[in-house]
Amino acid sequence: MKQITSAQNPFIKQLVQLQDKAKARKQTGTFLIEGQRELELARKGGYEIETVLFVSDMINESQVAQLSGSGAGLIEINREVYQKLAYRDSTEGVIGIARTKDLNLKDLQLKENPLILVMEAPEKPGNLGAMLRTADAAKLDAVIIANPKTDLYNPNIVRSSVGCLFTNQIASGTTEEVIAYLRSKNINIYCATLQDSALYHEQDYTTGSALVVGTEATGLTQAWRDAATRNIIIPMQGEIDSMNVSVAAAILIFEAKRQRNFEL
Repeated sequence: MKQITSAQNPFIKQLVQLQDKAKARKQTGTFLIEGQRELELARKGGYEIETVLFVSDMINESQVAQLSGSGAGLIEINREVYQKLAYRDSTEGVIGIARTKDLNLKDLQLKENPLILVMEAPEKPGNLGAMLRTADAAKLDAVIIANPKTDLYNPNIVRSSVGCLFTNQIASGTTEEVIAYLRSKNINIYCATLQDSALYHEQDYTTGSALVVGTEATGLTQAWRDAATRNIIIPMQGEIDSMNVSVAAAILIFEAKRQRNFEL
C-alpha cells in the first residue's frame, strides 16, 4: 500500500488545491470528502470514490475499505499530512477523493406530485448546507439551485450539510432553465417574496409544488415573481421584514409536509 509522510508531497499539494479552490475542483472533476459518515453517505448516494487517505492509528484499514467500497485506492498518511488536508476540527483520520456529478435537470427522477425546494443564487455555504439538511429531514423529492453562485462541492457546504449534499437529489441551471423545467412538469411555483404575496399557510401544496427562495440581501429576481403560481409570504410581527433564508425555507417546507400528512 502506498504511504505518504510529507505534507510537501506534490500529490498532497494538489489535494490542498482541491480543498481551497473551486477552479481546481472544476478542472479535475473531483473534490474531497472528510469524515466517516460523509464518505458512507456519498457512496450510498452514488458518488464514485476514487481514493481514500487515512491515518492508521485513527481508523483501521478494514474500516476504510468498507467506507470506500470496491475499486478505490487506499493511501496511508500520517497525522501531519492529515492536518494539512483536514477542513474540520474533528479528527476522524479519513479523507476521500470523489468524482463530482453533472447535476443536470434532465437527470432528476421525480415521483407524482413532487415537492421541490428551489434556491436562487445562494451565496453563503452555511445557508446552503442548512437547507440541504432540512431537505433531507423532510425527504424532499429534489433540490434545485438556480443561477448558482457557490461551488456545490465547497468543503464548507459538505461540512455544514453534514453529508446531506449526498442524500438529496440535486440539480442546477439558470433561472430560465429551471422555470421552463418546472412548467414542463406541471409543477406549481410558490415564490417567497414580499411583493404581491399571499399568506404561505393558505396555499395548497398537495399537488406538484416548488418552493422558491432567494437571497437574504436581494430576494428573488423579477423572473421568478412573474413566473409564480403564487407569491407567498411568512407574516412577521417584529421590526424587520425578513429572516434567515434557511429558516424561511424550513417553515415553508414543513407546512407543505404538514398538508401532505408527513408521508415520507
